[in-house]
Amino acid sequence: MTTLPQLSNKPTAHKTYWLVALGALAWIIAYQIYEPLAEWLVYGAFRLPEDSRLSESLAFFLADVPKILLLLSGMIFIISIIRTFFSPERTRALLGGKREGIGNVLAAALGIVTPFCSCSAVPLFIGFVEAGIPLGVTFSFLIAAPTINEVALVMLFGLFGWRIAALYIASGLTIAIIAGYIIGQFKLERFVEDFVWKIQSSADATIEKLTWENRIERAWGAVREIVSKVWIYIVVAIAIGAGIHGYVPQDALVGIMGKQAWWSVPVAVLIGIPLYSNAAGMIPIVSALIEKGASLGTALAFMMSVVALSLPEAIILRRVLKPQLLIVFFSVIGIAIILTGYLFNWIM
Repeated sequence: MTTLPQLSNKPTAHKTYWLVALGALAWIIAYQIYEPLAEWLVYGAFRLPEDSRLSESLAFFLADVPKILLLLSGMIFIISIIRTFFSPERTRALLGGKREGIGNVLAAALGIVTPFCSCSAVPLFIGFVEAGIPLGVTFSFLIAAPTINEVALVMLFGLFGWRIAALYIASGLTIAIIAGYIIGQFKLERFVEDFVWKIQSSADATIEKLTWENRIERAWGAVREIVSKVWIYIVVAIAIGAGIHGYVPQDALVGIMGKQAWWSVPVAVLIGIPLYSNAAGMIPIVSALIEKGASLGTALAFMMSVVALSLPEAIILRRVLKPQLLIVFFSVIGIAIILTGYLFNWIM
């Protein structure tokens, strides 16, 4: 019997690595020229005066669109590769058997790198219950995953620097850990819908073994998918931010969202709850508000309430949570976000 020679995939692997290297080089070049190009278009090609509101708004728009899209694409690629090491099955395995306390910390940390969206809240919740993960630990994960959003992280880093991005991560983790721990201490398992406890745990799913080529392909696919879905929100949000930047009087925003208005943080959270937007649609608006004098804590509390306390997620979670637990869940997060807003205002 003749044995067929095995085909090597090394040429394909080398091609993939070269494409990644060329893409990284193109990204670096584009990131270096976007701001001078925007200024040349506004003040050179369009010949707009430097002190006009229109030129300020247009320069803001033309500079921020490529900047945010470049940052978003680069960070999604990197984070998506990291996420290939943390499938939902592996996450449940890592959290299984962990008690509250250390379990809340681990769950919140895993929530940052594990794929999550509002539509996956119910199956993830059921899967965690099947795995015997305590309720409070489960909630730490469910809070951290949407709250600490890679899009928001990228934009905060690009617009405000690493200190604000680090504070955003730290505050999100703190909220997830403390809120999950508090919910766990209340022993609210009786307020989970009865059918959830009756679902039998299925056999352990086989964890995929991925090569680096597979990881790169999935990361590039994630970049295409996410950017194609959010780019329009980014452009619209930056346009709104540009309008705020050029036309909204600074004194008006300072009076409404400044540090002097003690009530601004809870009001911002209450306003954000009924709104629904992703982080891509919020950060440019937050940036423009802060540039016009809004306090950092108030603006971030507004953003976090829109992202973490959205009505669509409440409606989805209602399928597995009774109203009492849903109210506790959102109340604890809301209070934590308000306290975080005050903390940011005090620190900054």
